[in-house]
Order: sequence, then C-alpha cells, then structure tokens
Amino acid sequence: MCRGGWGSPGPDCCGRLCVNLRMDFFNCGRCGKRCRFGEMCCGGGCVNVFYDPNNCGFCGNRCKPGGFCRYGMCDYAS
Repeated sequence: MCRGGWGSPGPDCCGRLCVNLRMDFFNCGRCGKRCRFGEMCCGGGCVNVFYDPNNCGFCGNRCKPGGFCRYGMCDYAS
C-alpha cells in the first residue's frame, strides 16, 4: 500500500512501486505511460517544456500573457 507521506515517491501504486502519477516520467497519468524526450509529466499529462507557454522549462512556469516559450525560456530572443 502506497502513502503520499514523507519519504514515499507518491500515493499511487504501479506494479509493486509507489509513484506519483501527476509527476512521474515513466507513469504519467497512468501506469506505464512514458513521456517522450523533451517532455515532463505535469499534472498527469506529458507536456513539451521547450515550447509550452504554460509549462516553460518546468511544470507550472507560465510565460507572461502574449508571450511565447522557446527552448524552455519565456520570450527567448524576442
């Protein structure tokens, strides 16, 4: 049984491992769903952190309104 407390990777169980389906690269949103190169698991979905203006460089890093994300940086070379 998995618990989301201190020292546990997450509250979800995949096989015999405790994981966090909202953040785990190898179990993103569901057991066995892997994110591709350049993607991170953000909130249970794989996103391209190089170009996503809502997750630019890392999960939850939003570019300013009207801004863009390039190479994981907001408004790079604008």
